[in-house]
Amino acid sequence: MTVVSIRKVGDPVLRQIAAPVTDFDAELDQLVKDLTETLVQSRGAGLAAPQIGVGLRVFAINPDLPGNDLKLDHLVNPVLEFPDEAEQSGPEGCLSIPGIYLDTKRRMNVLAKGYTKKGDPVQVVGDGILARCMQHETDHLDGVLFIDRQDAEGRQRLLDTLREASWFDDQLTPEVRVSPH
Repeated sequence: MTVVSIRKVGDPVLRQIAAPVTDFDAELDQLVKDLTETLVQSRGAGLAAPQIGVGLRVFAINPDLPGNDLKLDHLVNPVLEFPDEAEQSGPEGCLSIPGIYLDTKRRMNVLAKGYTKKGDPVQVVGDGILARCMQHETDHLDGVLFIDRQDAEGRQRLLDTLREASWFDDQLTPEVRVSPH
C-alpha cells in the first residue's frame, strides 16, 4: 500500500466526471488499498479516486463512521438513492481543500448501491454523517466539490480565503460550479 498525495482544489482532475470501473482486477485492488492507506494517513472520513489523480468511480470511507454497520471501507461504481426528502445541514470539509469547513446542506438518508473491489454487489443504508460522506464522495466522482453547494456570496468568500491559504497553488485557478444535485 502507498500513501498518495492528495490533489488540491484547482487541479483539473477534481472537475472531471470519473469513468465507471469495468475491470475488477489487481489494479483496482491496488487503487482501493492506496485510497484506504491515504485516507487513514490523512484522518479523513472519505477519499475519492479523483482526489489522488485517478479518474475512476471508486471511493474509500472510514469503516468506523457512525451507522456503518457493514464496516464498508470502499465502494465501486456507487449509485445513490434517497428514500425521503429529509435534509441535514452541518459543517463539512474536504481533504482537497484543507482547513476549510462550511455548513453544507445534504440529504439525511441515503441508500448507496455499488460493488466491492472484487465485483460483489453491495448496498448500504446510511443516515447522518455516513449519508453525508457517501454524498460528498459521490460528488467527487461527478466533478463536484462541496464548495459548489454554497450560495454565491459563500462561494466568493471561499475563493478569497483559498487564495490566502499557505498550500494554495496560484498557478491553478479554482473553479466553482453550481451543483447539479
